[in-house]
Amino acid sequence: MDTLRREFLAGERPDHVLVYVAERAVDDADALAAHGEHVGDGVALVLEAERGRAVFERATGIGAMDFAGAAMDLEGDVHSDCTGGECPRAHSDEPEEDHGVRLLFAFAEEQNREVDGLYAEGDVIHAYAACDCGATYSDRWLAGER
Repeated sequence: MDTLRREFLAGERPDHVLVYVAERAVDDADALAAHGEHVGDGVALVLEAERGRAVFERATGIGAMDFAGAAMDLEGDVHSDCTGGECPRAHSDEPEEDHGVRLLFAFAEEQNREVDGLYAEGDVIHAYAACDCGATYSDRWLAGER
């Protein structure tokens, strides 16, 4: 794992976002890989927040925060390295569907001791994924805890 992604997942880069795009989701994954880390069957990029949101939108045609808002409606499990996940619909009545993560957008929110719950405990990673089956889902966890 490259240093930028390791630092992001540890909550050390709250001013950055992580974008993961599966190779099958874009026309030119090599162009993205030139700016990030090639991982498995995709590319992970850790970029300054504004630039990262713009890259996500250019690569996917979807606004990053619109994507996140839609994905919040369904909870799933995003892998701690933010390059995959377990779609909550994978065990549905249609098992023949593929359930790999096509797109993923994540950001870190710094600890806030003035609120209750997870945010008072430490920095929180928010992750939003789009599955091959068409579902979008979200997950969140304490940075460095997975």
